[in-house]
Amino acid sequence: MNEQTIWEALESVMDPEIPTISMVDMGIITGVKTSADFKQAFVEMTPTFSGCPAIKQMEQMVFDKLKEIGFEQVEVKTTFNKPWNSNLITERGRQHLKKHGLAPPPQHKGEITQELLENIECPFCSSRNVDLKTPFGPTLCRSLHYCNNCLQAFEQFKPVV
Repeated sequence: MNEQTIWEALESVMDPEIPTISMVDMGIITGVKTSADFKQAFVEMTPTFSGCPAIKQMEQMVFDKLKEIGFEQVEVKTTFNKPWNSNLITERGRQHLKKHGLAPPPQHKGEITQELLENIECPFCSSRNVDLKTPFGPTLCRSLHYCNNCLQAFEQFKPVV
């Protein structure tokens, strides 16, 4: 087993708060390594924010998956040395967010502007005829919007620098 095996296995470990997207596609898994004899796996993860209530659950899910595929020893380390940002979400992850009914965060260049926050696409009909209702959603990472075309309320995963 090699590092690619770890990445592939972790693609099936879903984010516990958004179960249609893997922790890999969410950009939470930030590094993997194996020992020279391929018996030990080392995984580094950076949750979307330091107060995430699912950190221990995510660590256990990663640990369990790697033990399941045959690693004798597994170490999962959560680190905030390099902060997570929303540009780490893969293109496949962005599509999975839409399937979950969440508008993906817009790509950014290190700055979050009002224009960036207001110019979003409805995850249901792809219209940009959308109103921001409140930047405060059910979790810290989401805002609430309303689509004037399909008349659906929806949440957006906020961009994070």
